[in-house]
Amino acid sequence: MDTIHDQITDALKGHHADYIEMRMDESQSTRLAYRGRRLEEIGRTAGSGGNIRALVNGGWGFVSFNTMDALSEKVALAVQQARFVGKEKSQFTPLQPIVDTVTASSKKDPGNVSLSAKKELLDSYNDIILSTPEMQTSNIGYVDSRRRITFANSEGSYIEQNKIDLNCRLTAIAARDGTVQQIGLSLGSPGDFSAVESLHDEVREMAQRAVRLLSAPQAKGGEYTVVLDPILAGVFVHEAFGHLSESDFVYENQRLRDMMVLGRKFAGKHLNIVDGAAVPGLRGSFKYDDEGVPAHKTYLIREGILCGRLHSRETAAKMGEQPTGNARAISYHFPPIVRMTNTFIEPGATTFEEMIADIKEGIYAKDWYGGTTSLEMFTFSAAEAYMIRNGKIAELLRPVTLTGNVFTTLENIDAIGNDLLMNQGGGCGKSGQSPLPVSNGSPHIRIRHCLIGGS
Repeated sequence: MDTIHDQITDALKGHHADYIEMRMDESQSTRLAYRGRRLEEIGRTAGSGGNIRALVNGGWGFVSFNTMDALSEKVALAVQQARFVGKEKSQFTPLQPIVDTVTASSKKDPGNVSLSAKKELLDSYNDIILSTPEMQTSNIGYVDSRRRITFANSEGSYIEQNKIDLNCRLTAIAARDGTVQQIGLSLGSPGDFSAVESLHDEVREMAQRAVRLLSAPQAKGGEYTVVLDPILAGVFVHEAFGHLSESDFVYENQRLRDMMVLGRKFAGKHLNIVDGAAVPGLRGSFKYDDEGVPAHKTYLIREGILCGRLHSRETAAKMGEQPTGNARAISYHFPPIVRMTNTFIEPGATTFEEMIADIKEGIYAKDWYGGTTSLEMFTFSAAEAYMIRNGKIAELLRPVTLTGNVFTTLENIDAIGNDLLMNQGGGCGKSGQSPLPVSNGSPHIRIRHCLIGGS
């Protein structure tokens, strides 16, 4: 009987196309979700399927499927689709064939932890939140997954990758006299269950902080010197700048192409922004992307200068640059598109105490609550904020919003901390593919002339 390897490689032969690839995806996952005392979801799921992508005369055909039957006919259908839409020369960066198998390892594999043990742990966190006085309700979501992805293409590559992922979000929602405040805690890891264990003290403090927000004053709106903690700074660099570095956006938007010109100075020499799956041990880390391109570490800004962007093989060829290993798909239902992996600001040399020492009146903004971006404009809500007075952290504030132009904000970063921290909770969404495992991070950063919304 033919092996899966033989079935896949045989199915890719004999078709007239510029390029063909096939991706098989087998997955198992565990999910638990709470809303207050109600356990809304608990269980395990498994799935398998695959897709074929074909390139002919610049046009793409795409077919997804759930069985291995008649693979050659499925390839032929994808090629036929591509022929219907292809009207120009194909542009796709050549790549040497790669044959490899990548195993997954974990300090404490969540697959070895029983469903009842996971529930018992989350029950204990939920009890802490809900037993806090003035607590209205809670939201908890947990998911872990294991995937085996087999990739092959018409160039001769055949790669099998095994991946483990874990993500958890806990939210405490307090209420008093019609006022509601909430604090969240996001956690994740590339498959290490211990990342969500022993959090009882953190969860208790989180819930108590949500209650304290009910009595906190609101900041007076205006322009301040603002210090962002590593979590909020990481969200800023991901949302406000990282998406602008995804080259499919750049290629398709002339206004963005005019803004994101390589060699443009965006900030002082102290600012370096990186994205890369080759940074090990993070949720966005892998050895090969979903086009079989080896993982890279890509400098987007080096010493304040825009020096790179994120590419698939197609966008790299169209823009005359090199692939960066950033073509990713959330499952076999989707083709790969340009996505971030691990995006962060590299650390500087400034301590937190030095950063706030000369601030007469400013704001320390921590963690994230939500936000929106529109090209270079952004608005983010910090989950927690404090006044800075005469170089010291002062009173707790209600959550604040930060608004501005990303390029102006990058110019106004005048101090970068020495305390890089990567946030591995949550996930990224784009073009209907969400939540994709990523991480983002930063040291503390100081921004001059930042507009804060308030009373």
